[in-house]
Amino acid sequence: MSVALKSWRANEGPKHLITMVWIAANVFLFWKTFMVYFSEAQYYYLHKMLGLGLCISRASASVLNFNCSLVLLPMCRSLLTFLRGSQRVTGRRVRRLLDKSKTFHVACGVTICIFSVVHVSAHLVNMVSFSVRYSEDFPGLNVAQYRGQDPRILIISTVPGVTGVLLVLVLFLMFTASSYCIRVSSYEIFWYTHNLFIVFYVILMVHVAGGALKYQSNVETHPPGCVHNNLSSWTNHRAAGEKGAESSGAPQTVCQEEARFQPHFPQTWLWVSAPLCLYCAERFYRFIRSSAAPVTIVSVVSHPCSVVELRMLKSGFKPRPGQYILLNCPSVSSFENHPFTLTTCPTGKNQTFGIHLRVLGDWTSRFSQLLLQQSNSSEILPMMQQRRYPTVHVDGPFGSPSEEVFNYEVSLCVAGGIGVTPFACVLQALFDDWRQYKLKRLYFVWVCRDLQSFYWFADLLCGLHERLWRDNRPDYLNVQLYLSNTQGLQVCTLFSFYYYLKLIYNEFRRCKLRFFVFRKCKHLVDYFRLKYAYISCHTEVISCLVCFEEHQRGTLPFLELQASDWSTKMETHFPGNRESQSAVSVINSSIIG
Repeated sequence: MSVALKSWRANEGPKHLITMVWIAANVFLFWKTFMVYFSEAQYYYLHKMLGLGLCISRASASVLNFNCSLVLLPMCRSLLTFLRGSQRVTGRRVRRLLDKSKTFHVACGVTICIFSVVHVSAHLVNMVSFSVRYSEDFPGLNVAQYRGQDPRILIISTVPGVTGVLLVLVLFLMFTASSYCIRVSSYEIFWYTHNLFIVFYVILMVHVAGGALKYQSNVETHPPGCVHNNLSSWTNHRAAGEKGAESSGAPQTVCQEEARFQPHFPQTWLWVSAPLCLYCAERFYRFIRSSAAPVTIVSVVSHPCSVVELRMLKSGFKPRPGQYILLNCPSVSSFENHPFTLTTCPTGKNQTFGIHLRVLGDWTSRFSQLLLQQSNSSEILPMMQQRRYPTVHVDGPFGSPSEEVFNYEVSLCVAGGIGVTPFACVLQALFDDWRQYKLKRLYFVWVCRDLQSFYWFADLLCGLHERLWRDNRPDYLNVQLYLSNTQGLQVCTLFSFYYYLKLIYNEFRRCKLRFFVFRKCKHLVDYFRLKYAYISCHTEVISCLVCFEEHQRGTLPFLELQASDWSTKMETHFPGNRESQSAVSVINSSIIG
């Protein structure tokens, strides 16, 4: 088996297996429900009235019930964090699947939207059929009051019709507000519309209790298509099935009583009650946890390129390097929670934890103004000055694939812009005590579009490098900085360009790093191929983490490397976005023995 095939099996195999199982479950539910309403005796008369519209509407409803129950599970962050942190419960491959939780949530959401269109279309046909095929023999089946009633009146005068319209409106708002452009430009719209899921589930419970579709409850005493004891037959509903029997001389079944119909018992709550209760309990637990212990803002630092560092203190808060939190500021918005990766974690000597946020969007702009309005200085604000900072609430911590960096002997961390934040916490943990981890060598590559961005963690990189030299481990850390965008350098003067390079050199003069400037992304890709090809040939296991900004998706060169560029079997984690400005992916490469 080739290296590429083994890499694909290790990386994509479990994901595609789960996807195939999920698709098979959807297909099975659709087909089984379709055949039940197509051929079962209790739906004989209803099927004669509505035709395939009945089968398609009920089959799509089964798929909707299934996905409405699954869509909430990937959003149980505390449960996923517990599973990720429990080594006895989850292995490496299971944790890789947990990293796909957001992708699975999106897949379920898209499926709900698609089958909602199918469900609504089928019911629109059913409304027309209820009006055109009004039954005088079985009044209990009718939704219309008389033959030829306007189907639009049926929609707005029945509980399933009104609630169905409301569900479509809510789902349309949630779906459109989840698009990438709205999430980036107006995250508040995405946040508020997505929380309409509570309204969606409440209306859904009322929708299924409408009882518009009915089944025959006395099939034993009134077989479908039977003849009444006064020799009259149910002509409106036995025409298709009984004429053939009469012409062939088959004996007719005599009805013992008239057909009775009753509404379906709602089954949606059986699907969604357990996941909904679990999610509500998890949200309540997170609310109590975030509100129980107050959060004290210790210091604020303003960095270049519109980046603000925030140091906080919270009792009983014990995160791990690589995790992230949800930050809420009531002064900005009482209901918005924004995710940010931790850049520093509490230690035995220092109980504070910190984040770096980039001012991008309305929420971060207003929040940074509240933090910096009392001082324009970039120095750390001491606690003795009793600054009045806004009240904040911290929810978390929550797990992410960045925690995997310590589980391998060699790790390669590639960051782009503000995506360096998960690795900053890793570097800080190594600075505190690098001996307690399995990690023996760390390659750190940082790609930025602005020279001044390298100032964010200059002291941390230099401090860690100096400590490793004192501990006689100079080869433990290999730092390389890359400048990927040269458009700004083309318009600046030669003097200013060398001025910025001198500043970078002076800042990192204590650290033996390499600084590269690439005018084309292809040059940087070629350098990556040459530079890191030997790593996979001389190392048994490599943990490679890539974290980059959203706008750098098309420019980050490391992502263009294919499995064929490595002589190893690669195991990959793709967790999705963990904060509004960045995304993380983890690549675990193990050599074929």
